[in-house]
Parts: sequence; C-alpha cells; structure tokens
Amino acid sequence: MLGVGVLPKTYAGQGDCSIARALEIVGERWTLLILRDAFFGVRRFNAFHAHLDAPRTVLSARLQSLVDTGLLERRADPQHAGRSLYDLTPAGLALWPAVYALGAWGARFACGDEGPRVFFRHELCGRPLGDTARCETCGRVPDPSEVIIGPLNPAIPPARRDPVALGLARQHRLLDQLPPVEAGIG
Repeated sequence: MLGVGVLPKTYAGQGDCSIARALEIVGERWTLLILRDAFFGVRRFNAFHAHLDAPRTVLSARLQSLVDTGLLERRADPQHAGRSLYDLTPAGLALWPAVYALGAWGARFACGDEGPRVFFRHELCGRPLGDTARCETCGRVPDPSEVIIGPLNPAIPPARRDPVALGLARQHRLLDQLPPVEAGIG
C-alpha cells in the first residue's frame, strides 16, 4: 500500500473510499501537473520549476510528498553533484491512464474553442489515443514508453518559452528525459 496519512477532516467518513484515498495522495495543487511533467520527461527540480512556475517551497514539498507516498523515486543526478533526479515508480506509472483521461477531459470541456494543443499516439500502431488513453486501433492502453507526444500544429509556437516547453514543441516519446542537457536547465 502507498504511504497515506490520515484523511483530512473534509473527508471525514470517507476512509473506505478509494477516490478519497487517491485524492489524499494526488489532490493537492501542483501535484498532478508535476506528475504530468514527469510523464513528459521532466526529471530535475529546476526543470519542474521553470515549466510550472510553482513556488520553490511548494514544489519541493510536493516532490517530497510524491517520493514519500511512493509515486516518485529520487536518485542522485550523475551529471550534477548534490542534485537529484525524479523518476516515476511503478505506482506513479500506473496513474498514466488517469492523468491522460483528465487531460483529455480538460481539452474537451475546459479549454473552450482552443481544444488540445498536443496529440498522443501509440508508437506501435501509429494511431491516436482515445479519451481513456486506449489506442483506437489495437484497443490497448499502451505503456507510457510506447506513446509519442507532439504539437498538433508545429507552426504555432508554444505559449511558454522555457526549455521544457520548447522541448515539448517537438515530437518525442513519453518518459524520455526533457529537456536535453544542453538546454541549460540543471
């Protein structure tokens, strides 16, 4: 079982509810965006910070919470002494369909006429994923490492100009590390 504390008072009487338990782990502000970025390939604190603009203390607390609950693993960064890399654990990877479905819902119902800015396709089939992260061709929910993300319209520059956003403006496989080392975020 993942490390879960006592449910907050607002969830009183909900201790047997799996959604309440899940929200205890991933329901705080910034947490799902950190997980999204981890799926996109962000690994370093400074890259999370540059892309999310979350306050450093909040980001540090959320990353520590994700490590404590077993969704992320922190390990030494071999390229930067004294710094860490964050990797999704099997429990974190298991959130892929939920994170994807929440993004698909947001693109459909919360983005107005803008809709989604990126596409996701199953690398093996070459076909797009449906709203539940299921490949429309083979019917599987592919492992994140089998999913390609890219901009729907490469001619439209990303809304943000940080190195992570610029890295996301190119097609790449989920979980492949972003940004490249030469992009300058350590």
